[in-house]
Amino acid sequence: MSGLREQFGRPLRLAVIGGGPDAWIGRMHRGAAEMDGWWRVVAGVFSSDPARSRAAGVGMGLDSARSYGDVAEMLEKERRLPDRIDAVAIMAPNDTHYRFAAAALDAGFDVIGEKPVTQTFAEATDLVARTRRHGRIFAIAHGYAAYPMTRYARLLVRDGALGAIRLVQVEYIQSALAMRIEVGPQSSRLRWLLDPQRSGQALVMSAIGCHAQHLASFVSGLAAVRVAADVGALLPGRKVIDYVSALIEFQGGARGTFTVTQAAAGGENDIRLRVYGEKGMLDWSHREPSYLKLALLGEPVRVIGRGDTFLPPEIVAAGRTPRGHPEGLREAFANIYAEIAQERIALALSAPAPNLPYPRIEEGAHTMAFIEACVASQRQGAWVDVAQSPPAILSGN
Repeated sequence: MSGLREQFGRPLRLAVIGGGPDAWIGRMHRGAAEMDGWWRVVAGVFSSDPARSRAAGVGMGLDSARSYGDVAEMLEKERRLPDRIDAVAIMAPNDTHYRFAAAALDAGFDVIGEKPVTQTFAEATDLVARTRRHGRIFAIAHGYAAYPMTRYARLLVRDGALGAIRLVQVEYIQSALAMRIEVGPQSSRLRWLLDPQRSGQALVMSAIGCHAQHLASFVSGLAAVRVAADVGALLPGRKVIDYVSALIEFQGGARGTFTVTQAAAGGENDIRLRVYGEKGMLDWSHREPSYLKLALLGEPVRVIGRGDTFLPPEIVAAGRTPRGHPEGLREAFANIYAEIAQERIALALSAPAPNLPYPRIEEGAHTMAFIEACVASQRQGAWVDVAQSPPAILSGN
């Protein structure tokens, strides 16, 4: 891709919606986008208050003319500029994701969306259709699927190292809601998070559960086809959902278990994925993201590290420092931004588009179908089918 990058002759231009100066997710996206030189943040809307938004942009070093007061203004002005933006990254409150993404696609821009992509499966399906109709790129910021070792786990599964997949276990345990934060001081962020109308159908799924579901499908290569779920709150009397556990049936009959909660005291973004096949298993933990355990029947257990020289070139390229030096979530986000840039530049130069594994809008639609099935399963007290359209659910297919 270096030759195409040189032919293109400039970094891609990115606009940001949300993620103001004090928001960690904003710093994560901006830093990741610019880490490898593929992108430059040149415009943005950083607050629902126009004056605060403009001041925030200038305070972060943007041109005052491109520090906008609202999204409609930004999209309308940017699409007319000779040096217009190439894409929009959305990290505003959950209930804005769909309308901002739809508006950006209709204005002719690629989209990098935070999770959940929408509030409903129907909205996500609409974004799939808009993305395809306009010929755009729509990526989702599932950073856990962009670590070198989760990418390698995915490659091992698809190359048949584990044989036919029989069981997938995923969990994401966190303590963000372990205390009754509803009765404390309410920031603007907490107010929308704790409002079910704004945060989504199930708060824990919108916040972390969608990452766990996506990672399980991404690595195993399997979409969920039906679920039996327990959906509720671990804290008595809590109105928002802070816990979901589910049994899953995947494509081809593989079974799965899924547990996510934000109300486990002492939990610290503890993500773990285990995939079992007929020949053995692999095990990845976010506590040690640079390592992958591979245990095949009749062979010693192996611990494979990011940077090991025998790894395929594309896996080595997903890391930036030698084995043993820590890398983390920002670098994983940067992998997503780099892959989007490579595809966009190739398309702009009419070159063959690379088949890169960044998370796509079709996967976001499957996540929304999964969430709706879990909620319906709790309500009905039964197994519920997961909607399976639109097609091409998993990236790289």
